[in-house]
Amino acid sequence: MKPLFAVSTKVRTMLLVLALLITASALTVTGEVLLKIGINHVTTHVGAFSLEPRVLWATFTDWRVILGFALVFGGAIFWLGVISRVDLSFAYPLLALNYVIILIPSRILLNEPITMIRLVGALIIVIGVIVITWGSGKS
Repeated sequence: MKPLFAVSTKVRTMLLVLALLITASALTVTGEVLLKIGINHVTTHVGAFSLEPRVLWATFTDWRVILGFALVFGGAIFWLGVISRVDLSFAYPLLALNYVIILIPSRILLNEPITMIRLVGALIIVIGVIVITWGSGKS
């Protein structure tokens, strides 16, 4: 007798891939925002990023930059879980959604403008992701 809510292996795999992808994106986007906040802080104290030792030290000892890199690295670990389960040509375009997601924290936390051209670009990205991944989620 089958369980009432039996889920096929393929559906289970795709749900896991989706969870891994969402986690990877959340960590990556959060990490990138922290990198930006950190480098903005460093820039106000020692100037824009450069290979000058004083700037490098200030950059790579700033807790926001360190945490940002750690989160981006964490996102990469979850990304490995994604690409170990589905075709790269299916999964990789989904990363483009990070460009859309980043608009929200950029506006809220960094006070960056969301212009009409950025919204149109985000819509084009979403449409592109749908077209590229449509029916190609085979593992």
